[in-house]
Formats: sequence, C-alpha cells, structure tokens
Amino acid sequence: MSDAHRVVIVGAGPAGIRAAETLVASGVRPVVIDENARWGGQIYRQPPADAGFRRSKAALYGFEAKKAAAVHDTMAKLLPQIDYRPDTLVWACEQNRLDTIHAGREASVPFTHLIIASGATDRIVPIPGWTLAGVFTLGGAQVALKAQGCAIGSRIVLAGTGPLLYLVAYQYVKAGAQVVAVLDTSPFARQVAAAPRMLSQPSTFAKGVYYVGWLKAHGVRIERGVTLDGIDGDDAVRGMRWRTHRGEPRTLDCDAVGMGFGLRPETQLADLAGCRFRFDALNRCWLPERDAAGRASVRHVYLAGDGAGIAGADAAELAGRRAALALIEDIGIVAHERVPPDATKLERELQRIAAFREGIEHAFAPPENTAQNWPDDMTVCRCEDVTAGTMRACIRSGLATEVNRLKALTRIGMGRCQGRMCGESAIALLSAETGKPLADVGRLRSQAPIKPIPITPMLYDDGVRVQPEEAHDE
Repeated sequence: MSDAHRVVIVGAGPAGIRAAETLVASGVRPVVIDENARWGGQIYRQPPADAGFRRSKAALYGFEAKKAAAVHDTMAKLLPQIDYRPDTLVWACEQNRLDTIHAGREASVPFTHLIIASGATDRIVPIPGWTLAGVFTLGGAQVALKAQGCAIGSRIVLAGTGPLLYLVAYQYVKAGAQVVAVLDTSPFARQVAAAPRMLSQPSTFAKGVYYVGWLKAHGVRIERGVTLDGIDGDDAVRGMRWRTHRGEPRTLDCDAVGMGFGLRPETQLADLAGCRFRFDALNRCWLPERDAAGRASVRHVYLAGDGAGIAGADAAELAGRRAALALIEDIGIVAHERVPPDATKLERELQRIAAFREGIEHAFAPPENTAQNWPDDMTVCRCEDVTAGTMRACIRSGLATEVNRLKALTRIGMGRCQGRMCGESAIALLSAETGKPLADVGRLRSQAPIKPIPITPMLYDDGVRVQPEEAHDE
C-alpha cells in the first residue's frame, strides 16, 4: 500500500475480514485492528490459543461451523498480506488518526481511508436485581462458553427476547449445561405474524424453528409473552420472578441469569469520526448514516456490519465486501478480476436480508413502556450507581429534557461502559417522563476514550518505558 493510501479496518469479525480479503485481492494492504486476541468477532469467536480446553467448530458454532471455518481460514491466509494488530483497542478517532493501545502501550495510527466494522453488543432493559453477581448478558454467556469453556452457573435462566436467546440456550444445553427455562418477553402471536417476512430467508428461519423444537425435545421450559418482574438474591442470584402472558406470577430457583433483548450497534467510533446519525424507528436507536455501498457522511469513512445496523453475520460479510469495493472505487483502483463479488449483486442480497431483519425486529421487539414501571430504587447506570429515582427527580424538576443534559446532571453514561448498558435506558426513561418520542430526547454523544484504558501513565522516551514516579515536567 502506498503512502498516499493508508487503509485501516477496525474490527476482525465477518465484515472486517471480508473487507480485508476484497482489498488485498485488489492490491491494497490494509491495517486490521482487532480488539480480540484472535480474529472472528463475537459470532465466530475463537478460544484463546492457550485456552486449556478443546472444542470442535461443530461444538462451538453448530450450524454455522462451516461459515466460521471459512471466515477463520480466509483470515489465516490473509495474514502475510495485511498488517494485523490483535489485542489492540481503538479508543479515540480524530483528524484522520486512530488512537490505540496494545499491551499498555499507546500508538497513533493514521489513515486516509477507514472501514469501521465495530460489531454490536447486547441490548439491556434493566429489571430489579439485574446488577447482582451471576447476571450476564447473553453475549457474555456466549463468551464464557466459547472462550473460557465454562457455563455461567449450574441452574441457568435465559431471559429477554431475540434469536440470540434461543441460540445461546441451544449452545448451552448442547454443551451439557442445565438451562431451567427460556423466558421470552415477545408474545408468540407476534412471532407468528412476522413469520411471512422471516421466510424470505427460509434456511435461517428453519434453524430458529429447529432450535426451539430441539430445546423442547430436551426438556427445556420455554415461556413466551412473559413479563420479567425481577431477579432475587442478596449478593448473588438465587431466583427469578416473572409473570406469564396471562399475568400469573411465577418464580424459578436459579443461580445464574443470561439476559438480553436483541443487539445494539457499537457506534461510538463512527460518532468520533464525525459521522452523521439518524434515528431508526425499527431498531429503536440512533444509527450512523450510510449509502447502499457503505459510505458514511464523512468522506473516506465506510461502515460495514452490525456496527452500522443489526443485520447478522451473513449480511456483515456482504457489507464488508461492498464497503471495500466502494473504497477501491474511490481510490481509483480497478477491482482485480479475482475479486468475486459484484456490487449490484451484493446490494441486492443485502436488501433481501434487510427484509428478513424487518421480520425479526417485529417478531422480537424489546418490551415497550417498561421505564415508567421501574422502581425508584432500581439502579439504571451501574457504573455510576444512578437510580431511576434520581433520574426522575432531575427530569421532573424541569432541568433535563434532553439526554445529554440528563447525563451532565446525574452522571448517567459517564462510567466504564460509556452508556453501552444504560444509554438506551436513560433515553427510554426520559421519553416516558416527558411524553416525547424516543427520537426527540436526543442521543448520548460519544467521548474518548470509548472504552476503559489504563489510568497509569505509560510514558515513552525513545521507545523506553518511563515509570510514573520517574516522570517529570520539562
């Protein structure tokens, strides 16, 4: 890659890997920055090289084992032709430069063209007890299984909604864990009504039906249309309270809960890069704007995968390729004949998947109007220990009608998670209290560092580390 064109990809999941593959095939050598130790992203996460346990790809990824193997093998072949930087956190972006940290050492990575393939995290709707030890996100439960070879507990309840709920349950039971129940907040009638749209991808729809049938055949209790009342315990989880779709109260003994309500895009880096955002009513969140090719509103910034809108691993691969083709076109390189995808075909396939995703979002929409029922003493922001009551008092005083003002006055979203866990909850509560639509109460502005970095200064003099006590002002 010439000095004139320094291409950087952030993320080494399906979108980032396929983008890198397309670029390399056209003679571009990109820098690929991966927060994880090994490529694959969350969906195709690999165990650490020194994990101390062995599980086959079939055991780790189920029906997606061949896809996972293809993505992993592609990246392995690309390594000599890219600048791969694993275990590297991108924590800031400004003026065509990324600030990164690896092994405690900071490095600035300049770019002329940037592909952001930052992926997604779990969407959380808080309930009483959600901060107890033993409560995990569904994604966190997956990490424990894939990367650490263990379950999150001995009697597990999985709760929330979305396809990931059933996939994690299937993976856990398949691995030998005891899942005492799957509690889905989405009504069964809604899922049936959305089925025609989901049939636009019949094989994917069939997998979901299979997971449910398999779980039932193996004795796992599945309840739909439930209301989650709370998680019980003093210092750790000991039970779950919920109501059936008829409103009948129920309790379950358990020592761990995996909870999630679909996924939310990781958009902080796109925000710091200056991308323009719009509110997406279907996903009930703010998304960075992009065209059909993946071009963002900022010149020479491209968005691909779930970080720009939840669409799944298959769409991420397609979007990564399409964004890379757009970048190649903008640079002025004629795509090499070895590049397999056709831009028009890629966009058409992405549109087909978008129709399927619309069905998914309708079938598994997170519960609405829950914020108005949160008890005042329930923690909403666990990093800063901000309760629903504190937020309500601030809103009702008239001091905060916009979410960033609420953040300034209560510190919600200022902690380690930078609003990943509590940001949407703050917007929901503000909307409920003011009567404004979600789109009208604003979005949390991202700030560097977008993820926690060491607070101990890591100073270097000609490449030699200087201990903090040796540092001094010149």
